[in-house]
Amino acid sequence: MSGPQEHLNREIKLLIIEALGLEDISADDIGDDQTLFSEGLGLDSVDALELGLAIQKRYGIKIDADAKDTRNHFTSVASLAAFVTAKQAA
Repeated sequence: MSGPQEHLNREIKLLIIEALGLEDISADDIGDDQTLFSEGLGLDSVDALELGLAIQKRYGIKIDADAKDTRNHFTSVASLAAFVTAKQAA
């Protein structure tokens, strides 16, 4: 069963792959709750900037890089999807 949250999660996974040029993995290789940085998917701070820009452009939302909770939103696909949903509803 696939609802709007699952759809957004998949869309974000595809965006991560596209924005960061990760040709060797597919959306199915990324878990919704898998850590995106360090031991998880292994993304770094440059990847975070690229991903932040891609998300702002795709979803038309503003991300404050200096806000202390921004890092928490980039923890996993699920947290990123929740952040996007909340920003779009605001």
